[in-house]
Amino acid sequence: MNKLFTKKNIKFAIVAFLYILVVIWIGNYWFLIGLAVIYDLYISEKVNWTFWKKRTGKNSAFVEWMDALIFAVIAVSLINIFLFQNYRIPTPSMEKSLLVGDHLFVSKLAYGPRMPNTPIAFPFTQHTMPLTNGKSWSNLIIWPYKRLYGAGKVKNNDPIVFNFPAGDTVVVEEQTTSYYEIVRRRAREIKEMEGGSVYKPKNYYMQKARKEVWDKYTVIYRPVDRRDNYVKRCIGIPGDTVTIKKGVLYVNGKIVPDNNTQQTTYVVTTNGTTINPKAFERLDISKSDQIMISGTQYLLPLTKGNAEIISKFTNVSEVSPVYTGKGEYAPHIFPYNPVYGWNEDNYGPIWMPVKGATVKLDTSNLCLYERIIDVYENNALRVDGSTIFINNTPATSYTFKMNYYWMMGDNRHNSADSRYWGFVPEDHIVGKPKFIWLSLDKEARGLKSIRWSRMFMSAK
Repeated sequence: MNKLFTKKNIKFAIVAFLYILVVIWIGNYWFLIGLAVIYDLYISEKVNWTFWKKRTGKNSAFVEWMDALIFAVIAVSLINIFLFQNYRIPTPSMEKSLLVGDHLFVSKLAYGPRMPNTPIAFPFTQHTMPLTNGKSWSNLIIWPYKRLYGAGKVKNNDPIVFNFPAGDTVVVEEQTTSYYEIVRRRAREIKEMEGGSVYKPKNYYMQKARKEVWDKYTVIYRPVDRRDNYVKRCIGIPGDTVTIKKGVLYVNGKIVPDNNTQQTTYVVTTNGTTINPKAFERLDISKSDQIMISGTQYLLPLTKGNAEIISKFTNVSEVSPVYTGKGEYAPHIFPYNPVYGWNEDNYGPIWMPVKGATVKLDTSNLCLYERIIDVYENNALRVDGSTIFINNTPATSYTFKMNYYWMMGDNRHNSADSRYWGFVPEDHIVGKPKFIWLSLDKEARGLKSIRWSRMFMSAK
């Protein structure tokens, strides 16, 4: 009996039990083969799985350090995949809720971690190798989308970290702009250059622009889990209808109250004198946000609270929000169709697709769903005249295979979000920011660059 309860038997039992729980969670019982490895590690010891070090005798300091490093890399990689990950805010799209320089603790368990699409990759890189700038993953093994059970589901108003939906194709020389927007922008330029009262079909300009971009630049593909990480607020969940009227957001016909930290662009007019920089500093308005458009006017992203404070300055005569008018078509706004006439401040209504739901399709609404059908859900889509073909079969309807979400930044006029590139598929959801564990102000130096008041603040 005493032999049964030896130290190594107890260790094996604990590790094997935990491993079985993980296998059940993952749901792939082929991984139970790993129990043989665990048994050999703790009991039979037939194979030296840590071949870089000796089982008996003293190892050199270098080997011991290497052993510790390998263990740390494996442990942190598994933690990043299944539990949590660090994410740094690179842009002001969520200000003033989340600031540039905030480092977030992002929970993968909040909605359930994804199994990686590309499990073979250089540790701690998203898509690019350090120094060489080559791709950091291998296509040798490609796993389909699978999400494990999590603590909950995505809810309205949740801040979400997700993979950039339009980041599947990337222009290496201009990675800050979506490849698709680069092509559309070039197509608009070609159309203007060729001029004439009778324009050729849209597809003519798109094909010509696409060829120019591929000839001029280096264009690469990235799988879902290797696309850039973005953080926005979830405005619409599957089944919701989102509408924006003169900057006011509606979900299912009800007004969504502004967050206290939500920003809109305002024109601030003075009596001819400048506003004291210290006043901007007290209101946490960064220098990069202070744009003077004339001797008497500033263009500033402001919360409603800051707008009210500035309006009371003695040298300020007017503070007014800037909105694009209804019906003013913005060609860079999804679905890039002048028939809809949508812009950043007047948008929709647009419905969030639900897994299993079916919509009627025709050439008038295909622009809303073509990327879902073709790219996100991997069907062969083409249009011949007024007939839509899906996988070479004429189609008048489509049934969705995934749920879709609508994401927007709190800095409404300085956020590239779903208004620009459309729906976010469920397989792009990474996790939920829980708290800020570090915040660094790029406009300050030394210890002053640390925003101590934001340390361990909840991400809301």
